[in-house]
Amino acid sequence: MPQPVVLITGTSSGIGLATAVATARAGWATVATLRNPAGDGALRSAAEAAGVEMDIRALDVTDAAAIGSCVEAVVADHGHLDAVVNNAGAGHIGTIENEDVDAVRRVMEVNFFGVVAVTKAVLPHLRATGGRLVTVSSVGGAVGQPFNEAYCAAKFAVEGFLESLAPVAATVGVGVTIVEPGPVATEFVANVGVDPAVLFAEAGPYEPALQAYVSHVTADFSSDAAQTGDQVAEVVLAALTDPSPAVRIQTSPWAERFVAAKLADLDGAGVQAVTGSWVR
Repeated sequence: MPQPVVLITGTSSGIGLATAVATARAGWATVATLRNPAGDGALRSAAEAAGVEMDIRALDVTDAAAIGSCVEAVVADHGHLDAVVNNAGAGHIGTIENEDVDAVRRVMEVNFFGVVAVTKAVLPHLRATGGRLVTVSSVGGAVGQPFNEAYCAAKFAVEGFLESLAPVAATVGVGVTIVEPGPVATEFVANVGVDPAVLFAEAGPYEPALQAYVSHVTADFSSDAAQTGDQVAEVVLAALTDPSPAVRIQTSPWAERFVAAKLADLDGAGVQAVTGSWVR
């Protein structure tokens, strides 16, 4: 059998980097992509430390032309494409009264339309191999969270898109899986790119709630509930190799409990009781 080929987006750090290393270790020809090629230092160091090789390429998931060119080049160079991991994304903290709509659009562009565009480009190739599409979402794709209005909206959209696509893709032999991590101790939080002092100063009447929320999130991401990027990568790898993976997979018992509470909460009162406590 030919060596399986996987393309992964957003591999400069965190879950994407760990997944690239995990797939390469597992024998996949790993195409690790990242928006800024100058930021590949950590990825190359991790590959060297793991003793693996990977094909590192530039890919901005907000650039449709670049996506098409990258995917076609990968198939030309490797001969086929067996799996894709949509991992690229960006965090965002804010509430709509205090930010402009263009900021929300930018969040949607990266976190939702990036997934849509990559998925569109790779589906013909995954059909040809009976391949697998795995997308890293978040528990924020199931449960709306304070000051994550734009981010959760994008992740909700990702989950609706893929849940709808899954049965259609299955008719042509393509498996679709959504992976939902909870708190993960990676650079993702730092990469939100906000100065807390500035954030609080600009929060206006929402400052007390924002202060409470940031305290809650800081505790969550440094608690025993937080996973490492490597732990999430193992779940992604299992989704790539399981003969019959679930459509939706939570990556930890904490994430399972959190998402289960939402799915059983028909009127929304339960979720509001939980997330409301984060801002008081």
